[in-house]
Amino acid sequence: MIGWLLRRVAQALVVVLLMTVIVFVGLHAIGNPVDILIGQDVDQVERARIIAELGFDQPLWRQYLGFLNGALHGNLGASFVYSVPAIELILQRLPATLELAVAALILAVLLGVPLGLFAGLYPENWFSKSVMAGSIVGFSLPTFWVGLMLIMTFSVSLGMLPSSGRGQTVEFLGAQWSFLTLDGLRHMLLPAINLSLFKISLVIRLTRAGVREVLPQDWVKFARAKGLSPMRVVGMHVLRNTLIPLVTVLGLELGSTIAFAVVTENIFSWPGAGKLILDSINALDRPVIVSYLVVVVCLFVTLNLIVDILYKVLDPRVRLETAA
Repeated sequence: MIGWLLRRVAQALVVVLLMTVIVFVGLHAIGNPVDILIGQDVDQVERARIIAELGFDQPLWRQYLGFLNGALHGNLGASFVYSVPAIELILQRLPATLELAVAALILAVLLGVPLGLFAGLYPENWFSKSVMAGSIVGFSLPTFWVGLMLIMTFSVSLGMLPSSGRGQTVEFLGAQWSFLTLDGLRHMLLPAINLSLFKISLVIRLTRAGVREVLPQDWVKFARAKGLSPMRVVGMHVLRNTLIPLVTVLGLELGSTIAFAVVTENIFSWPGAGKLILDSINALDRPVIVSYLVVVVCLFVTLNLIVDILYKVLDPRVRLETAA
């Protein structure tokens, strides 16, 4: 187990290192932030001084080595726009994105698993067919359009829910959270629904496919032959074996939800890391962009590790292979 963990950590370090190289080369190719940060009325002497102060007069490889040296000491650079450490800025905005992504995933599990389970157990039922048709719609509708329709319906027409912001927040574990207040939950509901629509459709189809695959297996037939109740057969044998691939996908989907919540955060003016990274891209704020990607990659790696551990817990065959 220790050897496996060490290999995973080494792989993670290689992934992060390669990502920073790609990002540095890509940002260098798409534009010069000096053109945005420095006005046209600045003379050449002042312009050269600012460029040297930011380190842009150095070759790209030297800039990259300087970044790595700072990263080893916990310094990923200071934001050009906000003049604060980039990692501090990311960590301030990250809780808003995390709670939105987790809320979307919880909605996907609470709605997707029961609907997918029903559709798998009773595939010919009219409700099951309606659920599967609705999942196709969920895959097809673009997120920005759904978000606008939710705002038009529940905020503008009905006036039931707010359309922007986080609402009232409460400090917990050194960060501000919306889910701990009723006003915060009201602000979170629409963006969470918008972000979860694709995930709900995915969970429905994965759960149904897993149930249809598990039902004909011998251990399910044997459980029924032993006289176990249908509820126990479904809960202990069908659903548990269906959850094995589902856990893997949900772990990866949580990472992608955090990384790609940009559209939803901008539509609902949700002050999270997704909105921050879009503003930073527009301003070519390189330290913030690189810091955000480093944090996201680290989240992906951590989630993958947790998924692998859960996979070993849920599937005894994996534990046996590891022990062998």
